[in-house]
Amino acid sequence: MKKELFVNNDKKNLDINKIYQGDCLEILRQFPDNSIDLIFADPPYNMQLKKELYRPNNTKVDGVNDEWDKFGSFEDYDKFSILWLKECKRVLKDSGTIWVIGSYHNIFRVGNIMLNLGYWILNDVTWHKTNPMPNFLGTRFTNATETLLWCSKGENLKKYTFNHKLMKQYNGGKQMTSVWNIGLCIGRERIKGIDGKKAHSTQKPEELLKRVILSTTEQNDIVLDPFFGTGTTGAVAKKLGRNFIGIEREKEYIKIAQKRIDNIKILLSESSWIEPKKEKQTKVPFANLVKNKIINSGEFLYTRKRYDKKARVLDNGNLSYDNNIGSIHRIGAIIQQTPSCNGWKFWYALKNKKAFLIDDLREEYIRGGYGL
Repeated sequence: MKKELFVNNDKKNLDINKIYQGDCLEILRQFPDNSIDLIFADPPYNMQLKKELYRPNNTKVDGVNDEWDKFGSFEDYDKFSILWLKECKRVLKDSGTIWVIGSYHNIFRVGNIMLNLGYWILNDVTWHKTNPMPNFLGTRFTNATETLLWCSKGENLKKYTFNHKLMKQYNGGKQMTSVWNIGLCIGRERIKGIDGKKAHSTQKPEELLKRVILSTTEQNDIVLDPFFGTGTTGAVAKKLGRNFIGIEREKEYIKIAQKRIDNIKILLSESSWIEPKKEKQTKVPFANLVKNKIINSGEFLYTRKRYDKKARVLDNGNLSYDNNIGSIHRIGAIIQQTPSCNGWKFWYALKNKKAFLIDDLREEYIRGGYGL
């Protein structure tokens, strides 16, 4: 499937919902600038394993010993990281973001490189594994976390997608934190080969990708994964009604991923969720409320804390408090001894012996239905 893009006023076609086979750098260089909405990258961790590891019962631990995770030195790994991160930044839209996941073996090196390349870290999300593999030798704490860096292309690029209200809904009405408690990919979700062994040593759970994609994309966005593996990113993207592009070097992984994605016939219920658009608030000066006698000149406004402090309303909409004259915001800041204050959420007016937040009075005024 091709998606028509306009890049630098030139019409170009980009294949979407496709897995590209080959080196991620070579494939990325073929993509147009500013064409991708979201990137999820699960790069090699460069774990530098020196020897085999065995459990107390003498069974061998099936760790990460794949050739794609081996580098000659930290310098080689850093050079590799710089190259693919540069290409990702080029293809990412200015309104797009990137997630990079890693363990303590690599995430601090990768994070430093990202900052040096101009990326701006929005969050560091901790994936807390609820069922981690024990430290069998008893020489360290059990490693139960991995880190996801969520970044924009630069500090001044503010118009990125973040579905705050949608994720609050997903989290049972509470704002989601940056600690995600999710189990390792096991059981039926874990893809295994003909030999019964896990097909990929670092397959990520779908719940992890579900949160990533649901929180930072909109319907029909393009999600790119330059280290596609067995296709978790593509599978979840499809289930959520998003488009995907995968890049993978290993042909065997591509076969597994393609079969996995082709077998998806039903979308998740969250695929229809849409982040409510922020309503543009009508600006109303406090002086308008005074002019229209919704709040009278000479009456007092009271603080929210037991109404222990009060300020007199002046004709011009300013407040007078303890030899200070200023706006509802400035006087509120003086009382709180803070640099700033949202006076609309701070002051109360008494109407018929009842206290009303002045922000509510403003809303009544805007709707034209004032009457208490």
